[in-house]
Amino acid sequence: MSWYSILPPLIAIAVVFWRKEVIVALILALLSSEFLLVFIKGEQSIFVTFINSIERIIEVATSAGNSRILIFSIVIGALLAFIRESGGVSATVQKLMRIGIAKNKKQVGLLTMFTGTAVFIESNMSVLTSGIVARGLFDKFKMSRARLAYIIDSTSAPVCILILLNGWGAFVLGLLSNYELEQSAVSVLWGSVTFNFYAIITLIIVLYTIVFDKVHGPMKVAEDELKQTQVELDTGPKASRARFMLVPLGVLIFGMIGFMLWTGDGVLASGSGSKSVLYATVLACAVAYLMLLTGRQFTHHQLIDIGFKGMGELLPLVSIVLLSLTLGASLKELGTGVFVAQLVGDYLPLYLIVPTLFLTGAVMSFTTGTSWGTFAILIPIGVPLIQTLGLPPSLVIGAILSGGIFGDHCSPISDTSAVSALASGCDLLTHVKTQLPYALVGGALALVGFIIASVVLL
Repeated sequence: MSWYSILPPLIAIAVVFWRKEVIVALILALLSSEFLLVFIKGEQSIFVTFINSIERIIEVATSAGNSRILIFSIVIGALLAFIRESGGVSATVQKLMRIGIAKNKKQVGLLTMFTGTAVFIESNMSVLTSGIVARGLFDKFKMSRARLAYIIDSTSAPVCILILLNGWGAFVLGLLSNYELEQSAVSVLWGSVTFNFYAIITLIIVLYTIVFDKVHGPMKVAEDELKQTQVELDTGPKASRARFMLVPLGVLIFGMIGFMLWTGDGVLASGSGSKSVLYATVLACAVAYLMLLTGRQFTHHQLIDIGFKGMGELLPLVSIVLLSLTLGASLKELGTGVFVAQLVGDYLPLYLIVPTLFLTGAVMSFTTGTSWGTFAILIPIGVPLIQTLGLPPSLVIGAILSGGIFGDHCSPISDTSAVSALASGCDLLTHVKTQLPYALVGGALALVGFIIASVVLL
């Protein structure tokens, strides 16, 4: 592993902030990564680099798990279009305001955060559900979609990694189970919740923005710009019903839970997130179609047109998700994550090892765009440090998990950021730019927390 393995993600990040073009940035980063892989093998051919890049995309797209994510990202466009064109969004907004649980900005923000927290079984489902519920409400109270994207993105992963009764917990538990520690893997994992400073602090910051209705930096600019524009909320038939939104959404949520139990043989945490989210989305889409067809709202041909139009609207974001996954696979083979992990070093003072693991996890997640990949690389590095240096196991794991989520929240090449932008109807770069100051504040406070915890416990 060498220093040049860090060049492709740096190229992607530089192009994103320079040209404001995410797809171009991802393509250039992928080409540079594949060129380095070809160069290492001694071929040094531009033509081979081009062919290998195409084959890498095919390899990623044909992976069962990745295919489910991509198909889900397309099908959800049809579901959103059905809900929007039915007038269900407007009717739901009016209903929520009428029953008194969404009468002002604070209540809308809390409802959004509560929805994301309640659907803790899968991060994409958490983002998607709370995004669908809140879109119309945010428009009604002239809160920006960037603010919505921030709330749902900064609620989903922190909640999933704190509650742990889901695929996240099962994944990390599987990694820890490969090692022998004085405590059981389950005890270490549950103990890490207390030390997951970034996740805890991020949720507190989200609550602050909601309760006090305070936004800062680029987010404030986005909110000020929105106040000067006229928001059109009412779309679709005027004589609509809230059920056209609430029933498909209910099918989505309960279908997700049911499919998680089914794919996990009755154990929720063992279920397949990628399978469950796809099955639930297709089922919800079918229900929405049948409701609109049998309710004589639209004809079959009109619904087909609406569905394909909705899917087409999301194709740019689906392309970003595909390229992000492809770049991650290429960087894994190039060894970018392992190289960054090696930066921890062998000669750090004992009390700086845990904070350094946190920062290393953040850099890895930021440059590779994946928190799960970061966990998979850093936990095998962190556990031997626990065994040889006597570091507190839960503190070390908490730092690694915190770092992975922190970097993911900051990264413009993260597939999670793309899904959050998709769910909220926000431009991806706008979402990354407006969320970054909050993530950096949370990361700085978490770093201080890990330094203090290390000094106290070591």
